[in-house]
Amino acid sequence: MTEPADHPFVQAVKPLVDAMGGQMIAPDLAQGDDVVLAWEGQDRVAVRLPHLSDSLDHILAELQRRHGMPLAELDRKTKQSVVRILETRGAFSVRHGVETVAGALGVSRFTVYNYLNRENAAKDAD
Repeated sequence: MTEPADHPFVQAVKPLVDAMGGQMIAPDLAQGDDVVLAWEGQDRVAVRLPHLSDSLDHILAELQRRHGMPLAELDRKTKQSVVRILETRGAFSVRHGVETVAGALGVSRFTVYNYLNRENAAKDAD
């Protein structure tokens, strides 16, 4: 990267870029859909966003890191919480999202739909 990776702005945005599965690159290497971030009038870093199809895998990996164990080993209540988080993050709008999540949680698609329906019923009751 032509801009120092230790620049305070670059370091400030790094956790966000990592959390969304993006890649930080030099601004002069930016292409089409890359987002160039400027600070104090100078381009400091470009962010290459992940493909939508890779995003769900990245989110699942992050949730696994957060819980410190494979998602399939979580208890039922925690799995329901994971499904709520994934719904909020749009995981089920991705093609095969339910199947991917079910596989990661070690449950059936039917169980994921039950978790989603239970959550939506609770929202409707409020």
